[in-house]
Amino acid sequence: MSQTTSTATGEFIPPAKPLIGDEEREAVDRVLRSGMLAQGPEVKAFEEEFGAHFGLGRACVAVNSGTSGLHLGLLSSGVGPGAEVIVPSFTFAATCNSVALTGATPVFADISADDFCLDPAAVEAAITDKTVGIMPVHLYGHPAKMPQLQEVADKHGLKVFEDAAQAHGASLGGTPVGAFGQFAMFSLYPTKNMTAGEGGMVSVADDETERLMRLYRNQGMLQQYHNEVVGLNNRMTDIHAAIGRVQLTKVDGWTKQRQDNAAFLSANLEGVTPPPVAEGAVHVYHQYTVRVPQDRDGFAKALREEFNVGSGMFYPVPNHQLKPFAGTTSDSDLPETMKAAAECLSLPVHPSLSQSDLERIVTAVNTLAKAGA
Repeated sequence: MSQTTSTATGEFIPPAKPLIGDEEREAVDRVLRSGMLAQGPEVKAFEEEFGAHFGLGRACVAVNSGTSGLHLGLLSSGVGPGAEVIVPSFTFAATCNSVALTGATPVFADISADDFCLDPAAVEAAITDKTVGIMPVHLYGHPAKMPQLQEVADKHGLKVFEDAAQAHGASLGGTPVGAFGQFAMFSLYPTKNMTAGEGGMVSVADDETERLMRLYRNQGMLQQYHNEVVGLNNRMTDIHAAIGRVQLTKVDGWTKQRQDNAAFLSANLEGVTPPPVAEGAVHVYHQYTVRVPQDRDGFAKALREEFNVGSGMFYPVPNHQLKPFAGTTSDSDLPETMKAAAECLSLPVHPSLSQSDLERIVTAVNTLAKAGA
């Protein structure tokens, strides 16, 4: 990356920033005063309010993390040893880890260049007689190609599971993310579009999946000391649920701000490829991810050192290259994955950005892109 004469000005602009206010603190204090700290009335209310807020039309089950949500969702859908689930390699490791934790095998398929999500044609090519499901990730807040993926699934008698960790409020063709598959997991980690401090929420398609989810998260029991399955302790606390309930009242405004910030960046950035949005898709911009074709790492370093602008590389090491999964898939089988891993850079888009922050990001990117051309 060519050096410029610019110098870092202004406070550091972080790539992400959790938003916790007085209302969240008051909610936590309310729970602490109540003495009901574990899975109680706050969790129940949060589950009901989450599904209603995002128009999912489904029951929701709260758990202690997004990874737990994926794991229990797969267990509740009958995924286990001997089975295969097709997943992207270009995602956070929790996606494939959750499959492996059930005893099943994650099978990696390539992504589409236009949305960073599973390519339906690549998915179909990866199907074997052991495949039981497809788990797309709505990466960066953009919905995957759900109608095409569902068509592939129906053709081969497979289930579809949604990793919606980054996609609260996203939709495709008027259908909200989280209402497509057998289940869908939303992460509530601190840097997501909304948070509970930590946790996950899982929307489920039917009563039996919901029942199993509730069993698995609570030591295998719905009635105390009457354990029906071998379960885990994946419960959400009322403390976390109380934070999540407050955040639900704010997330729509934050999403609108993310979309406005993204629109400003897309209208003004030069020399990088902005994130495309598919027809009929609502992108909620968990990340604003551009492509930097040459020296992405140097570009990120210069953003920080010369302009005090943070950025994120998600995900420079594809999952099929990680130690637990090394050797399962060749790089040459995943060309779009490898290209994205080398080029993608996420710029700040979070709701805390000021207009001057946005202008500094644009100036920084355009200056560096021009210098490196």
